[in-house]
Amino acid sequence: MHHLLKLVSVIACIFSVVACTDNQLYQPFDLTGEKLFSENIEGPVWKDSCWYVVNFGRDGTVGTVNISGRAALFVELPAGSNANSILFNPAGEMFLADWPMNQILKVDPVTRAVSVFVHDSLFHQPNDFTINRQGRIFASDPDWKNGSGRIWRIEPDGSRIILKDEMGTTNGITLSPSEEILYVNESLQRRILAFDIDAAGNLKGERVFAAFDDFGLDGMKCDREGNLYVTRHGKGTVVVFDPSGKIIREITLKGKKPSNLAFGGKDGRTCIVTLQDRGSVEAFRTEIPGAGF
Repeated sequence: MHHLLKLVSVIACIFSVVACTDNQLYQPFDLTGEKLFSENIEGPVWKDSCWYVVNFGRDGTVGTVNISGRAALFVELPAGSNANSILFNPAGEMFLADWPMNQILKVDPVTRAVSVFVHDSLFHQPNDFTINRQGRIFASDPDWKNGSGRIWRIEPDGSRIILKDEMGTTNGITLSPSEEILYVNESLQRRILAFDIDAAGNLKGERVFAAFDDFGLDGMKCDREGNLYVTRHGKGTVVVFDPSGKIIREITLKGKKPSNLAFGGKDGRTCIVTLQDRGSVEAFRTEIPGAGF
């Protein structure tokens, strides 16, 4: 009976969250408590009924957060490693941008064994990345000290090339739903760039999608209709652009240092945001599901 009551309570909590937020779209609420994650909380992604988020409890870990806000440890990384971004390939394998060690780690989703997928001394520090349906990774690689950066393309077999060099401090990176446009922002320069992608994964048609006069830029994701969600680090907002580059809304969070965001939930309409100053996760419901849902 105790277990049955507990299950009913959890289910009621989940439906309560969904019902409340559907009546208040784009209104942030606390999904987790504060200080459950370190100040380097980052890299959320939805998979298998939960979000995976880096630095649960301390740096060098990956945690999970379910739809009701319960957080737990998923895996501890090798000594010296610290992830900044998470993604899953089409086969369900987890990849982590291990920025201190200049490498990308792979985690077996069943055994949770950690291995090195790519190590390259030419990496400044792999920061954020996105993946297409063919398993091709596009990674931002900022050099914060010199205010510069670049973009890498990494094939499923681990082979890689620098797609674009001599950029600003490349940070957030994401694909449009059609995977025909790659968005990359330059945090210190406060610009969002857009590139067309050809079938071979090469970039062309570079243009400035948006630019700001204040505050930094961090994680980015698209919804199913191609609207681009961007975290404004220091301002404490998520700004939403339509595909033409017009701002259609700006969502004010409780925290001031949002690092990244990810859509999830059964319907893909719950967007979570990782807050570095709070060490927690905020969330809001959206009208349109995230890309891929």
